[in-house]
Amino acid sequence: MLKECIKGLNIQPSGTYVDVTFGGGGHSRAILNELGPQGRLFVFDQDENAKANLPDDTRVTFIHSNYRHLAKYLRLHKGIPADGILGDFGVSSHQIDTPERGFSIRFEGRLDMRMDPRADLSAWEVINTYSREQLTDLFFKYGEISNARRLAAAIMEAREVAGKIDSTSDLADLARPLSQGKGAKYLAQVFQALRIEVNDEIKAIEEFLIQTPQVLRPGGRLVIMSYHSLEDRPVKNFMKFGVLSGEPEKDLYGRYDCPWKLITRKPIEASEEETADNSRARSARLRIAERI
Repeated sequence: MLKECIKGLNIQPSGTYVDVTFGGGGHSRAILNELGPQGRLFVFDQDENAKANLPDDTRVTFIHSNYRHLAKYLRLHKGIPADGILGDFGVSSHQIDTPERGFSIRFEGRLDMRMDPRADLSAWEVINTYSREQLTDLFFKYGEISNARRLAAAIMEAREVAGKIDSTSDLADLARPLSQGKGAKYLAQVFQALRIEVNDEIKAIEEFLIQTPQVLRPGGRLVIMSYHSLEDRPVKNFMKFGVLSGEPEKDLYGRYDCPWKLITRKPIEASEEETADNSRARSARLRIAERI
């Protein structure tokens, strides 16, 4: 949904914009095409390998950091106030398609899943050192796996027999018999749960969101693309109510303080044509709000 994202940003040629999930740089290049000579673009990525995708353009500043540190680094680089912030919470194609990063069941690789290679915690440590209770909790909470307890028990048993679970295929082979007929979907849930745990993704999203009102100028746009309910729920709540979960406290007149005007009442979804070309777009949900 590249066109929808760029349209949602309502780009002003001399404005300041932020792409907090640079990845392959596709969104950033589209933003640059809309900016004039005085425009500025700040791009965040915790994976230093993403720097290889940077365009040769003096208007771009690369920030090697997680977007949970949004305000800190924009303040450092004099990027506040910004006119628009774009976030695409999907895993980059480069990371998925690199076997040694361990993100995908399609490739044989060591269990890793770190979006930031500098991080200490990897999927290997989670699978091989977490307790049965910890594994059960993360598979249920982040993978929404109904038989999370059975899966955790199978992992503990495999650790006792083999000593360790090393690779993506080891984990997939262990989980597949528990898939309850869901096949690849079940395995995707298992890998999603691990990835979220390793990268602390939900907490990072929440920390990022609460900083956006102080970073954006009035009239600035927040454009967020999510891929599953755990990501989309805090985005929806924050744009609608100004809080991350539930409804805000209201005054005696039923009013509450929210810094946003919704541009999209319902999330924008990918067209059939786009999902035919890119199956990963099928689960994408795009939400847009404007800073009041």
